[in-house]
Amino acid sequence: MLLLCLMAMLALSGCVSPIALNRAVGAYDEAITSAASKQLLMNIARAHHHQPIHFTGVSNVAATFNFSFNAGGTPALGGLAGPVLMPIFGGSVAENPTISIVPIEGEEFTKRLLTPFHQSKLTLLLRQRFDVDHLIRLMAQEVRLNHSDQKITYRNTPADRSGYEMFRRVALHLSAIQDMNHLYAEPLNFERTWTIPAGSVSAEGFQALEKEFFVLYNKEDNTYTLRKQVPGPILITNYDPGTLSPEERAQLGSATGDWITNDVAFDIRANHPGGEWPIKGTFRLRSFHSILYFLGQSLGEDPEYDVEKDSRTPPIANNENPIKTMELIVADAAPLESDLSVRSHNRYYSVNTAGPLARWNRDGFQMLYLLFQMTITDIPRVGVPSITIAK
Repeated sequence: MLLLCLMAMLALSGCVSPIALNRAVGAYDEAITSAASKQLLMNIARAHHHQPIHFTGVSNVAATFNFSFNAGGTPALGGLAGPVLMPIFGGSVAENPTISIVPIEGEEFTKRLLTPFHQSKLTLLLRQRFDVDHLIRLMAQEVRLNHSDQKITYRNTPADRSGYEMFRRVALHLSAIQDMNHLYAEPLNFERTWTIPAGSVSAEGFQALEKEFFVLYNKEDNTYTLRKQVPGPILITNYDPGTLSPEERAQLGSATGDWITNDVAFDIRANHPGGEWPIKGTFRLRSFHSILYFLGQSLGEDPEYDVEKDSRTPPIANNENPIKTMELIVADAAPLESDLSVRSHNRYYSVNTAGPLARWNRDGFQMLYLLFQMTITDIPRVGVPSITIAK
């Protein structure tokens, strides 16, 4: 009987270890994600009050589990069966977590925090099927529209009413085209050509050129023509950019000018979906720091307001045109229906996750979280992160 008890205890210890590990990994993962999300809300509250933004990260989680078991036997108190041993067994589980927390700071992180986002990050999120209107409202600080021979800038700032309203209408127009599944966001690649004298290229040099270029020999003038595809800027269109001829691509490249990596160009043409309002221009992206201050100031000094779509814009799916990029609630008491809230400056800040715009606001916070993950650098590790189970 005692042998059977011991075997049962050993089997039980083998089962408990994976259960403890699964529970620990899930619990720590949930805690770290919740802490990062609350920091985002806390920094929006700081931006609301014009206070410095600061982040802290978890660099290490080391959890040690100690399992102890004991078993024995004792004579039974009595009975008709004669002397009988009664099993005695017990056990205990002890968890000793060690969590390393470090501030996320320094020159490198500050530069990333203040540097406008690269255009590739916008297109990366677009490919995850986020709404283009939502992304543009969150990530762009202004739109520059081409009017004849000049560009006019419209800022994504509610205090600038004419600029803000035009910005919103352009973003809504792209959203309507996206709803029709005719919005493209692809890099505009160009074909560059160079001509060099054939006599200036050695045999070794020719082999090196063939690895990088398409080489064509011109017998008439004894020259080589080198051709190469050069990546250009991201271009948002209402037509397939792959159908453009090299001449059209070159023309678009000239119109784009000396593009910079935090600009996203768009070219909405007539005779295509959404072509009732043909527009060309560029969105200028902003930094993560600017995004937090935009959301913080929308709570008081610079609130967003309703803007109707342009009359030339096609219908938008479900008439989705929320007033706020991400609706935040500031209250004196902790909200009961909110998924997440923080207390700051004697008030509670939370994302409105109730009502018809719950999905919109959750998507907005998810985009904010992803953009933060694209901004932070690798957190310094203290020792080797581990979860250790001892028996």
